[in-house]
Amino acid sequence: MDLIEQYLPTYHFSEKHALNVASTPEQVMAAVLDYRPDNDYLFRSAITLRELPIRLLDRLQGKDFASRKPFNMENFTLLEQISDRDIVFGLAGKFWRSDYGQTPLVDAEDFFAFSEPASAKLALSFSIERLGNRSTRLRTETRILCLDKDAQRKFAPYWYLIRPVSGLIRVRMLKSISQSAQRSAGD
Repeated sequence: MDLIEQYLPTYHFSEKHALNVASTPEQVMAAVLDYRPDNDYLFRSAITLRELPIRLLDRLQGKDFASRKPFNMENFTLLEQISDRDIVFGLAGKFWRSDYGQTPLVDAEDFFAFSEPASAKLALSFSIERLGNRSTRLRTETRILCLDKDAQRKFAPYWYLIRPVSGLIRVRMLKSISQSAQRSAGD
């Protein structure tokens, strides 16, 4: 059973991607932990476009344009890691809002306890399976649970709008992690 099952066994939206990597599970997990999506121009471009409305609003209100940090992996909370096999990150809030409506989470306990009406929980997992001596299967899965019908009604259009780009970013993320793990295998 994948670790994500413990955090969001039921969900309304999801996406999965996988890639075989010519590296050990240890090298792959190290690459997962080192991965920074903001190094990818597509991710940066998508986030810039996604955040344009709130940044323009900030500008109109006289706020410093640079005061708002762009969304990245630092927004996620590490919920749990099982050695070099499984890792799950979480988010909670109203992701469809221009400012993401994110509620800060400290740990897994906060994730489980989060129950704010008209909100959602998101779990992002990386699962690693040894296939052979230097062959590993890397899978990523994102699950979103809307906590009520109001959240589901608000999140659905947002999901269908971002889903194609999100999927492309996930595929690029896996390739980048694979390349990093393979470079470390060559060291």
